[in-house]
Amino acid sequence: MERNQSRRQVALTRQSLFDQGFLDEQFIQLEELQDDANPNFVEEVVSLHYRDSARLISNIEKALEKNPLDFNKLDGYMHQFKGSSSSIGAKKVKAECTLFREYCKAGNGEGCMRTFQQIKKEYATLKRKLETYFQLARQAGPADTACRPK
Repeated sequence: MERNQSRRQVALTRQSLFDQGFLDEQFIQLEELQDDANPNFVEEVVSLHYRDSARLISNIEKALEKNPLDFNKLDGYMHQFKGSSSSIGAKKVKAECTLFREYCKAGNGEGCMRTFQQIKKEYATLKRKLETYFQLARQAGPADTACRPK
């Protein structure tokens, strides 16, 4: 009984990540790659993303401190960050990255600064929510199969 409640809580938490727009179809595709041979695949991929993207965030922060701003360099860093975020299905982060890149192309430093603050906020929020989700999933035990959100 308790295991069923735990699985239900995991499912509801997962569904809320889609309902609130934090995750997209790419996350489901990652889940579909997870199997008995690699039961923590998704969590490992997400952990790698957060570890590697910390360097990109630092590079972007340093580039935003330069005067004048090098919009080509900023766009390059953001292109990498957006690709990494897309690979885990980070929908809100990806959308903000697109906006940041548009500001780079327009040469709008203020827009880049403002959007980067929003990116960091969405990035941290998703990280926290995914950590909670993975913790609940570990406590509940292995799931039967990945399923598409409603």
